Amino acid sequence: MAARNAEPLMRLVWTDPVTGATGYLVVHSLVSGIATGGTRMRAGCTMTEVEDLARGMANKTATFGLPVGGAKGGIDFDPKDERAFGVLERFCSFLRPWIDNHWVTAEDLGVPQHLIDEVFAKLGLEQSYHAAIRRSADPAHTLRRVQAGLNTPVPGGLLLGDVIGGYGVAQACLGVADAWEWAADETTVAIQGIGTMGGGAAWYLHEAGMKVVAVADAAGTLYRPEGLDIPALLELRDSYGEVDRSRLPADVQLLPRDEIVGTEADILVPAAISYALRAGNQGVVKAKVVIEAANAATTPDAEAGLAARGIPVIPDFVANAGAAAWAWWLLLGEVGADPADSFLRLRTEMRAKVALLLSSWNLDRIAPRTTGLRLAETTRSDAATPETAPALVIP
Repeated sequence: MAARNAEPLMRLVWTDPVTGATGYLVVHSLVSGIATGGTRMRAGCTMTEVEDLARGMANKTATFGLPVGGAKGGIDFDPKDERAFGVLERFCSFLRPWIDNHWVTAEDLGVPQHLIDEVFAKLGLEQSYHAAIRRSADPAHTLRRVQAGLNTPVPGGLLLGDVIGGYGVAQACLGVADAWEWAADETTVAIQGIGTMGGGAAWYLHEAGMKVVAVADAAGTLYRPEGLDIPALLELRDSYGEVDRSRLPADVQLLPRDEIVGTEADILVPAAISYALRAGNQGVVKAKVVIEAANAATTPDAEAGLAARGIPVIPDFVANAGAAAWAWWLLLGEVGADPADSFLRLRTEMRAKVALLLSSWNLDRIAPRTTGLRLAETTRSDAATPETAPALVIP
């Protein structure tokens, strides 16, 4: 179990020789010699942030029974800067020994999957899951399976690899509604962030009949109490997940960005930056539950304050673990290119875990994070500890 103060296995700091940008790799744990976790890029990214994210990844892999440890990469640089690709390429080149042998990475805030795959291709590594793929019995076959899964089209004109994380978040929301016997069409949701994760969650919640009444991007909050037309709204996004205001319907209200936190909604989904909910703003939350689609979205002080007000937080290492879990199911050959198989497995596992977390909350007011950490501890069997784990076998 990786508690919030648990020490990581390794911290590494890199300085870009061209721009002076600082990058970080934190490996919280290795299992079978492998750790998994995305790479993010944002101005202001810190070592502490990347440590929190790596710890969260260790909890995700344990909670979902994945045979790997947790890690995270982060770069303190503006992803909109024209030099960003070069910074990411040099960061990955510097970390080549880890990328070759121990660290499976993927997209995260500011780094879409296609971009990191482009960097890996330039390094001659084909795909960002390289460290795992090269261990398989037939790397070429495994690479084809992974690429087929990632690039399978799904309704809405998107790809399975782009939406699976958001689908998992949507299932966490629907799991809360089930546990509390809320009718989907009477449940309202506010989502902070409509990039890959937040946008995918919004799409599947809308498809399930929930009313997404507010979304926020970097420019502000869009609010319509009757519910937003999510498919139409997502069509107005640019590559950074920001909506073209000039094409919005007249009945969509434009509010300041931070207004999303205090939106009148049953469910609040922070799906953008880490530490979005803090001691200073948790008091304005009106939602009945918070579901962390962003990594480390809620500070410990904010989570304690919310719990004291009767508002549980479904932690990130459960709610947004869908993309990480699915990637490893795909690598291990447990799901393939049929989206129905992937959706069924993630829906089943996510709803079961949310039901468990809320059962402890409803009965004894045990924080969902506490129950989730206990689940992570018990799910990781003795045979899968870093000391005794067998070699990772990928078909």
